[in-house]
Amino acid sequence: MTLTSFLGGGEILGAMITPAVLITASGTLVLSTSNRLGRVVDRIRKLAEAAEALPDESATVEVVEKRALIAEQIVWLARRLHLLQTALSIFYASIGTLVGASLTVGISTTTMGVIGWLPILLALLGATGLMIGAVILVHEARTAVRGTLHELEHIRKVVDRKTTMKLTQIEKPEGGQGES
Repeated sequence: MTLTSFLGGGEILGAMITPAVLITASGTLVLSTSNRLGRVVDRIRKLAEAAEALPDESATVEVVEKRALIAEQIVWLARRLHLLQTALSIFYASIGTLVGASLTVGISTTTMGVIGWLPILLALLGATGLMIGAVILVHEARTAVRGTLHELEHIRKVVDRKTTMKLTQIEKPEGGQGES
């Protein structure tokens, strides 16, 4: 059996290129996940600066609430950081297995298909990794939204506190004008 009778040259190249499409998708996921990770790190640094700027001994309601918000946001951001790091690791491993799948297609043809199962296994592992990483990113996005909604609740309280006017008895103009 010759190489060309096992798989034609075009089929071999086609089989080697197929994982490349998934590798490209993986690269896009790595790029967007890295950007998300960078934004989380920037936000953590910004919160650290805000925490440093808070007065040490002040126990005003505003300062206490701000300290609590920063502490809670750090917890949300730590969760996101961990999820993003996990997703990135999985995406990198997926890229490696997909490259391995592409390479082993060629190697498999030289062995007359003896290890024909290897490229399939590697491609399935790589695709599964992409799926798992995507699921982790969905979880991270949901965590980001929950953290943001929590922060919005704090902002709503601040706005309510700062805009609530104490009602005082309004004096009527002289002559009884304005009475109903």
